[in-house]
Parts: sequence; C-alpha cells; structure tokens
Amino acid sequence: MKDWTYDPDPTIEKPLAESLTLFPREKDFFFSGLRYLWNFLLRAWLKMYFRLEIRGREQLPKAESYVLVANHSSHLDAVALSSAIPWRSIGATFSVAAKDYFFSSFFRSLFSAVCANAIPFERHKNPRESLELCADALAVSGQALILFPEGTRSQDGTILTFKPGIGFLTAGTNRLVVPAYISGAYRAWPKGKCCPRPKKVTVRIGKPLSFQSVPRTKEGFAQAAKTVEQEVIKLQGEL
Repeated sequence: MKDWTYDPDPTIEKPLAESLTLFPREKDFFFSGLRYLWNFLLRAWLKMYFRLEIRGREQLPKAESYVLVANHSSHLDAVALSSAIPWRSIGATFSVAAKDYFFSSFFRSLFSAVCANAIPFERHKNPRESLELCADALAVSGQALILFPEGTRSQDGTILTFKPGIGFLTAGTNRLVVPAYISGAYRAWPKGKCCPRPKKVTVRIGKPLSFQSVPRTKEGFAQAAKTVEQEVIKLQGEL
C-alpha cells in the first residue's frame, strides 16, 4: 500500500492578495458561484450595450481541450470571447492575463482570478514558465484556454504578428486551436480610452485547427503561429 502523505493547500498560509496570483487554484464553490453570476451579468450587458453577436459557436469542441484565440485591440476582447463559451464549460475555461497589469493590485487580482478565472502570465521575466502553466490547464480533456497570441492590444486595430507561444502550446499535441475574429471591439473601447461606447461587437468563430504533426521545434512553433494568424485574418474577411 502506498504511504499516505499530507499535501497542504499552498495558499492556506498566504494572504488573500498573494494567493490570488497563484495558479493552479483550489476549487471554491463560493468563487465558482460568483463566476457564474458574473458571466450571467456580463453576457446581458454585452448583449444590450454592444449588441454582441456570436457566429460559429457550434465550432467549439465539446470533448477535446482547445485554445480559443483571436485578434486583440480592446479590453472587450476577453469578455466577448468568454461569452462564446457554453454555460457547461465556464468552470473549465481559463483566460490568459498579463500578470503585470491584471494582477498588479488587490482588486484587479480579485476580479481576474474570481470572475475571469485568469492565469497570471509573465510577459517579460519568464514567459516559458507561464506557458507551462497554460499547458497544465489544458492537460484535462474538455478544458479551454482563451489566449491572444499578439501578446498585447493593437494600437490601431490592425492585427499584429502572432507570437510563437500558441505553437508551443499546441504543436505536436492533440490540443486544438479555435481561431476567432472580433469585430467592433476596437471602435467600442480602443486602448487609451476610459469609457466604452455602444458600438456593435461581433465574434466570428472558425473551424478548429490541429498541429499534431507539426514538430516541437522553434520553427514548428513559428509555423503554427503563422497558420493561426492567417486563419484569423481569413475570418476578418468573412465579416
């Protein structure tokens, strides 16, 4: 018989502000309830204020783990994509959020961890370690990750070059990539503006992509990222 060992929750002796920045997190029914409530209110607000329209939701995998990616030009992008996730999958969906911004204060950390179920991503110090955390989040079938491969918001709404991190997560694996294009979010809430305007926002979801045959090399990661970027650009032309 295997000896039993006690592994305490790593957050148990840490202040709440610090524990919010850790990942993975222990499941908490209270926080899970808040997350569902937040999503209900968020979807209602997006529908009424921005006339949010989701096209192609049926493309989202039902059983396989996948990464949902899109262009990034507004703070509305993440909440628009999360609104495309079926209700049954909210608890199994994670957003990738820049640690230096979304976890820079207690209230931002609280919102990011509880409402967005966000993974704190180190964009500058150790991005590879953060990518490993993202891979861990996709290790269980049926889990989803919301990721913006550009790495930052576009200043003028144009699509920036996708970084190879998306290839690191999916090349040579059975994880799927679901491309999407978000239209209208830049006009509604561009970078640098404090208040969003009531412009129509549309999310167009494309067919899942597989990179299982792509080698896990630097070149393979770049190849996968370029393919995903091209698919997002194609979806832009369909709106």
